Amino acid sequence: MEGLIVENKANLYKVKADEKEYTATARGKFKNDSFTPVVGDIATFSILDKDKKTAVIEKIKERRTYIKRPKLANITQIIFVVSSKHPKPDLLLLDKQLAFAEYLRIKPIIVLNKIDLDDKQEFINISQIYENIGYKVIQTDAKVGIGVEELLLELKNNVSAFSGNSGVGKSTLINDLFKTNITEEGEISLKNKRGKNTTTDIKLYELDSDTYIADTPGFSTFDVYEISYRELDKYFIEFINAIDRCRYIGCSHIKEEECGIKSQLNKGKISKTRYENYVKIYNELKEKEEHKW
Repeated sequence: MEGLIVENKANLYKVKADEKEYTATARGKFKNDSFTPVVGDIATFSILDKDKKTAVIEKIKERRTYIKRPKLANITQIIFVVSSKHPKPDLLLLDKQLAFAEYLRIKPIIVLNKIDLDDKQEFINISQIYENIGYKVIQTDAKVGIGVEELLLELKNNVSAFSGNSGVGKSTLINDLFKTNITEEGEISLKNKRGKNTTTDIKLYELDSDTYIADTPGFSTFDVYEISYRELDKYFIEFINAIDRCRYIGCSHIKEEECGIKSQLNKGKISKTRYENYVKIYNELKEKEEHKW
């Protein structure tokens, strides 16, 4: 049979097929191949006991996409949840995540949550920055369900991973989507305004037919270092058309003169915030790459 791996816990897999869930182990050959099944994989499996719904995974279908940490396969889009307030929006992290999504060729959607707490309505400016370069931005207030219907439409017929720092309202948003408390809600410490991570296991939840979402602990700290600093500019989508206007091949767009990116920046066609974050990420990647040995 063929099914979708919806959960992995202590080397036991939950595989969904024909509206049934089987508890499965993986054949020993996976260990020999240094390749193990992960959540999101399409698996061919054999049933060991129909009544107990136990099975063994025989083969994994070729993956369309793969994320190393947390281990997820065949995700079609990533929902980046950013808090408008408490904690304050971390746009450097968001730009890292967007670059990584472009690198993985997975569609990103930005959710600006807790808009009710943003008295100065700074979320409007943030929305404009990212909408102007072509990203879908949804403004939400998870506590009362604002924006949830719009998000539901985007999730339809997709396998979506939710990402974001602890405390941004990710779990509340997922509970809103399901209209039930399926994840343990995070807690914001009023003392230091930092979130306490409460989600521990990766699991795909079925929202509708062919529609799954994953709450992914630790995704805010994924390994962006897979991207070479020399290629980072390719993953800032508003840079792409201006790269050819640089005088020097391999231009870093930082110190060089006659740079197409800086020219667009000076004309106001590239966001200053995005450019500054590009420089920070570039230097971070460069330092990591140069000192990896």
